[in-house]
Amino acid sequence: MRFPGSRKSKHYFPISEKERVRLDQDSNGVKDTYIVGVDQLLVDIEAHVEDSFLSDFGIHKGESVVFKDDLVEEIYHILKNNNSIKGEYPGGAIGNTLHNYSILADDRSVAFGTICGQISVGDYAFKYVSNTCSKIDLSYLTPVEGKMGRAFCLVTPDGERSFVIGKGIMNQLPKEAIIEEVVAQSSGLLLSSYLLRDESCPMYYAAIQAANFAQAHNVPVIFSLGTSNLIAEKREFFKTFIQKYVNIIACNNSELHALTKMEDPLLSAQETLNICDLILLTVGARGLYLCGYSDKDKLRITKDKMHSKSIAEYNMYEYSRAMLKQNCKNPVKIYSHINPYMGGPAEIKNTNGAGDAALSALLHDIASNQFHKLLVSNSPKHSSEFLTYSSIHQICKYSNRVSYAVLSCNSPRLSRGLPEKEDCLEESYWAL
Repeated sequence: MRFPGSRKSKHYFPISEKERVRLDQDSNGVKDTYIVGVDQLLVDIEAHVEDSFLSDFGIHKGESVVFKDDLVEEIYHILKNNNSIKGEYPGGAIGNTLHNYSILADDRSVAFGTICGQISVGDYAFKYVSNTCSKIDLSYLTPVEGKMGRAFCLVTPDGERSFVIGKGIMNQLPKEAIIEEVVAQSSGLLLSSYLLRDESCPMYYAAIQAANFAQAHNVPVIFSLGTSNLIAEKREFFKTFIQKYVNIIACNNSELHALTKMEDPLLSAQETLNICDLILLTVGARGLYLCGYSDKDKLRITKDKMHSKSIAEYNMYEYSRAMLKQNCKNPVKIYSHINPYMGGPAEIKNTNGAGDAALSALLHDIASNQFHKLLVSNSPKHSSEFLTYSSIHQICKYSNRVSYAVLSCNSPRLSRGLPEKEDCLEESYWAL
């Protein structure tokens, strides 16, 4: 799957079947298709530490905390002197997702955020720009005086990740920096709970502004739950925000549990679908779920084995394409699950960013649906207002494969796309 973006041929899927649409027209004249994100620009610093290091600084294992910049600087020097730092990368949940999306789609995405007003060769801002996919449009970033934000990913011997955030200038984005036209013409707006952590920061109001623009122009809002302790702390606030603005949630099991207080992932997703339209739920070594809605008349029964967990035969309609609930005459909840690709990598070098990678694949499919609709509006693929180009079953496969690629490397970002032979999957992929 390699569109929107550069084309190697004039066809995007097999055309031997009669109902397939031949694409002879030039796609260059088609309206720009892109994803836009509001981001706290950060540098991710991965370090391996002992449990005692966390206790020394009052860091709760597995959670994310914000420290003052001077304490962050002290932690950095301690880690540096102990040779505990394994890598420094451009990061941020939204930044990682946009980067991976642009790598997969080989096409444009747009970032709103703040960056240092003065960039010098070798500093963090320079490294951020030079190590970010060139397809990401950084021209809408707002220059601010100060230091880039930093996020320490502290990995303990048991593999658990804990995060320490040094804010720097990352929250200084004014709401006036959000350009309505850029949001309105996008295929989706990407936000995270981190943007809404502190109502005293300009970033909070910038995120709300972007969400209002998206809602006014019927642009899907994709929301990353970010971290479980933040969701638990402001649970009712986030439930209200999701119900008002959000169409798609990306999260892991602990984050969704913090939102619903339900242990079972399927039942938790089923409950959350009452306030949103689609959920990408990663469950670590147990793979991931994709849960959403489709219209009763558009349901397609799976050709795979039926599975029952807390919901009987939950994957019955996994060959269906997702829709916004408001676009369904008779909405039906649909679910799909997939175990880790090939059982997971033989060696997991870094779990940081795996969920962001899975989300980037879903965003690629959503943008592809929008691109194809603009290019071939009379295609049978668009007989209804579908949100995705592919079935939720096939998107699970795609998200799973991209997540595997990130788990196999040290960086939370893809350095290149998937292997060439996987750019176009089997014919059944497109038939779904």
